Amino acid sequence: MGLYRAIIRYIEIRALWTIIQACTLYALVYALILYQSGIKPIPRTVTPLNWLNIIVLVASSRFFVRWWLGEIYISLGGGKPADKQFKKNVVIYGAGRAGVQLASALNHGREFKPVAFIDDDTSLHRRKVNGLRIYPLSLLNHLIERHKLSDVLLALPSASRARKSEIIQLLEPYAVHVMSMPGLSDLAQGKVKVDELQEVVIGDLLGRDIVPPDETLLTANIKDKAVMVTGAGGSIGAELCRQIVQLRPKVLVLFEISEYALYAIEKELLAIAAKMNIANDIQIVTLLGSVTNRERVGRALKSFAIQTIYHAAAYKHVPIVEKNPGEAIWNNIFGALHTAKAAINANVETFVLISTDKAVRPTNTMGATKRFAELILQALSREADENNKSPRFTMVRFGNVLDSSGSVVPLFREQIAHGGPVTVTDPRAIRYFMTIPEAAQLVIQAGAMGLGGDVFVLDMGEPIRILDLAKRMIHLSGLEVKDKKRPNGEIEIKFIGLRPGEKLYEELLIGENVSGTTHNRIMRAEEHVISWVELETLITALKKANENEDFERVRGILNTLLPVLNRTVKCKMGCRNGLPRQKAPQRTEIKKNPNR
Repeated sequence: MGLYRAIIRYIEIRALWTIIQACTLYALVYALILYQSGIKPIPRTVTPLNWLNIIVLVASSRFFVRWWLGEIYISLGGGKPADKQFKKNVVIYGAGRAGVQLASALNHGREFKPVAFIDDDTSLHRRKVNGLRIYPLSLLNHLIERHKLSDVLLALPSASRARKSEIIQLLEPYAVHVMSMPGLSDLAQGKVKVDELQEVVIGDLLGRDIVPPDETLLTANIKDKAVMVTGAGGSIGAELCRQIVQLRPKVLVLFEISEYALYAIEKELLAIAAKMNIANDIQIVTLLGSVTNRERVGRALKSFAIQTIYHAAAYKHVPIVEKNPGEAIWNNIFGALHTAKAAINANVETFVLISTDKAVRPTNTMGATKRFAELILQALSREADENNKSPRFTMVRFGNVLDSSGSVVPLFREQIAHGGPVTVTDPRAIRYFMTIPEAAQLVIQAGAMGLGGDVFVLDMGEPIRILDLAKRMIHLSGLEVKDKKRPNGEIEIKFIGLRPGEKLYEELLIGENVSGTTHNRIMRAEEHVISWVELETLITALKKANENEDFERVRGILNTLLPVLNRTVKCKMGCRNGLPRQKAPQRTEIKKNPNR
């Protein structure tokens, strides 16, 4: 029955049933032979006692060896003298099925040793699961001191992000490193294993649950169509490509200026298509090129009969763009202009521009160039409507995305790993944040809603203070902030001041004219539009000034255009010289709520 083929070190309680079956079969056969042999007298108790003794001996010997190997052999680095490194004691938060599976997996590993469970269910407190006692969170300090704990493992793969964020906040005061199990979707798809722990997903800090997408909107501009993504190797462009492939377009053209970024995203997409068994149904095309090359873009659109464009190509790092305004003008403004005109000539159906919250009342070159690009598409959309020409131009505006290139999150991680200091621009600085997958998903859905010239704004939730984000990341790494109150802390936070062109806060709307859509995370903004005739004059002047590298003239042109637009805003929060003052939105309530 396989009892001698089992690896004793990994034997589980379910093996006891196999042992009982085997011993029962043995006892019956033995009794049959014994009673048929004619030996007399034989007491009736011989058979049941024989059966019980065999079960006890066979089961106890195996489970004793399993315990011995688990406690001694594995904890000493697999019994190899050179690898004698003891496991780290850890506590598992969550005594449900996932927690029990995690504890079992860790017991067979060599890095962590679970010593207890923590759970919010009061009916479970002081009970035991697989020999581990379940405690309330209030006793975590006691467990830290008793077992010299340095890590808490979250075993809550099915919990909502709001619930995870709440638990993470409760764990912040404790000097422990917080890690988590992978999500159920990753486990089900076989991407990771139960015991492959990961750092707390930064999206869990936001506490925002992703709204289930509208499948009709997701597939409207993609399924069985020819789609092109510019800037396909960037953070947003790459995530758009990942999601587009899964929506099964006929053709997906990756247009990118960076050779390595193009190679990396092509390799990833081919792997996704192969895993989904759709590699033969989708043509993935990689094209090196710049969006400022109108002829190159135009040939690509016509050659593959592109129906939908997601224009994600842009220079977006504020300080670098501030130092290199000329290239930002070419790429962000004229790149959008050339791609849009090429789309008109190629009869593209839908054109979606990935914009930014920095385009609202811009104080830096990056924001100004993105706002100019929005105005170009709005003006071209009016022209297209008058001439009954496609495409439908749509702009989607949102704030910072977590873990994107240039984001503070990977910077903070790197700084914490090197022992600090963690650099924060200003203690009052706040930003809107969203995860990259959620942003890309909403962009695709918003693009399907556009009627022409629409500016869609994504609901970014509540803004987050950058200082609070830095502190939380330090605490969740099991470290303490070093300041005047805690001179013995490990990581110092250093304030370096706002960089050129940066705001203390970001906005998503110019004015208050906004309407809802069929999706509760997507809003439509009603903003001032400039005619193409008026805008064309400014574009000509801007091009000439940029070619001559007359950046004072460039800045002057941008300043003459954008403040005029800003003066049309209703100044409910107070204005100076017709322009809104830079004042944090009242709904953030930063001073009243220090935990935000």
